[in-house]
Amino acid sequence: MKIVVLAGGTSTERDVSIVSGTGICGALRQKGHQAILVDVFCGQEEVDWEDPFPAEYDVEKAAEYMSSFNPQIKEMEKKRRSFFGPNVLELCEKCDIVFLGLHGANGEDGKVQATFDLLGIRYTGTGYLSSAMAMDKRITKEVFLMNHVPTPGGFTMTRDNLEKDIAKHGLEFPVVVKTSCGGSSVGVYIVNNQKEYEDAIDGAYSYEDEVVVEEYIRGREFSVAVVDGKAYPIIEIAPKQGFYDYKNKYQAGSTVETCPAEISPELTEKMQHYAEAGAKALCIEGYARFDFMMKENGDMYCLEANTLPGMTPTSLIPQEAKVLGIDYPDLCEELIRISFKKYSK
Repeated sequence: MKIVVLAGGTSTERDVSIVSGTGICGALRQKGHQAILVDVFCGQEEVDWEDPFPAEYDVEKAAEYMSSFNPQIKEMEKKRRSFFGPNVLELCEKCDIVFLGLHGANGEDGKVQATFDLLGIRYTGTGYLSSAMAMDKRITKEVFLMNHVPTPGGFTMTRDNLEKDIAKHGLEFPVVVKTSCGGSSVGVYIVNNQKEYEDAIDGAYSYEDEVVVEEYIRGREFSVAVVDGKAYPIIEIAPKQGFYDYKNKYQAGSTVETCPAEISPELTEKMQHYAEAGAKALCIEGYARFDFMMKENGDMYCLEANTLPGMTPTSLIPQEAKVLGIDYPDLCEELIRISFKKYSK
């Protein structure tokens, strides 16, 4: 197949997206597909339109080209009106499917998906509506609660309705302060007192205008992929220091990841059930990853859903797939296969 692997973009997760896209493109090339790596925002100035999906292709060179724009992204945003870079949409219209390797805002939030729907461009992952709902942690929590998926209690606030007294919402320290639409744990703070709380609010507002404050669940952290409606084996994430923040997610050796997680069959079944229920509640098509915390007594809470989770060869979903005997290149093909289902309805 002719495939555009779309990565990069303008979010705080741009670097991670380029790593995911590089891995995906290399894996699909390994499987014999004519895959090319394209930056959704920076685009591709020069295209051989007689052969835009060449048999011979240097994935690493394409990734280096994308990374070369990193220092200029903020300035480019100020000068540009269109989000899509040169020749991006034209290349996407010529391929069989776009593999979305984007993460964060303007990629995982449904905007790209909605554009592609209008243009008739096929893409991997879920549609625009479920992407938008899952991206917004406030909406996600409300959907979870309506569908009996346990999630930490809390409240949402904007700059205009700032709430400094968490007790009014039935909370006490420690609490978690995080951006409503952030990803990769960027803008996430665990706070233990009023001073830390007010500092965390300032930090979170430096990323966006809506902030979620929720109870801190002390316990073990897990993640569950739901692929084509079925939960994959659970993976436990144990950071060597602190919590599973940006550094611990992407710095080698920062966490111990165990798959399948060493919990009882009963707890495994329960967590997988909640992950599948969360996917159904958010109308997820294709695949997504659900993050959980579990207390010592076995009470578990779904924190959020990630509709375009990390897809480097060592990311969580590839590790879960490996337990099922699915290697990384086969997983990339499988995600394409199930993504085509939404176009056969």
